[in-house]
Amino acid sequence: MSNEPLIKLEKIFKTYQLGKTDIAVLKGLDLNIREGSFAVILGPSGSGKSTLLNIVGLLDTPDAGKVFFKGRDTSHLSGDDLAEIRGGSIGFVFQQFNLLSNLTALENVMIPMLFQDIEEKKRVARAENLLSSMGLAERLDHRPSEMSGGEQQRVAIARSLANQPDVIVADEPTGNLDSTTGKIIMEILIDLHKKEKKTIIVVTHDPTIADYGEETIRIKDGMLLKDHKHEEEVVWEEKK
Repeated sequence: MSNEPLIKLEKIFKTYQLGKTDIAVLKGLDLNIREGSFAVILGPSGSGKSTLLNIVGLLDTPDAGKVFFKGRDTSHLSGDDLAEIRGGSIGFVFQQFNLLSNLTALENVMIPMLFQDIEEKKRVARAENLLSSMGLAERLDHRPSEMSGGEQQRVAIARSLANQPDVIVADEPTGNLDSTTGKIIMEILIDLHKKEKKTIIVVTHDPTIADYGEETIRIKDGMLLKDHKHEEEVVWEEKK
């Protein structure tokens, strides 16, 4: 592993406009994500954690500050350049699964490979292998409506691995699942981290999810609080 962080954020600011009001979401954040780490970004609703994840995953750009990926300053890259990095190096897992309802599990997993000019035979083989590794060998031809929430999330994880990314970013990956299924999903992410050495970044409001990570990055009101898992625990009260 390189001593250079896989992802480095320097003095990140992000503000959104709500009507005539400016809402400061991130307020001068610094953050390093080490290659091969399993980091959990933990915070209550409205803390800025999803905005932070979007910037870490190059889905959004900050108003000020710099984002480095593999030592490369992404601040001045074009949208096409950022899309190229995302497509080849970052896999995404979302709370809502974000599967295309009219496509089968196999077709959903193949989608990211379409943009990488991978020939169809290899796309099919890789998608089949990934779904089989998720225990979904019998579900290849099923559409999302024919699968449980846990099965859909496993399809989403398989899809995130389609282009063999360096890092997987997961936004509340257990948020729509019961506790038993959520545990299965987290164990899959742990296996990817330990066996395939994937860098995993999970955003959550649930303190129990932080137990799965090697380090916990706590965020509140757009600022980081602590980044050491074994310091005094902070219990968030999720807003209803």
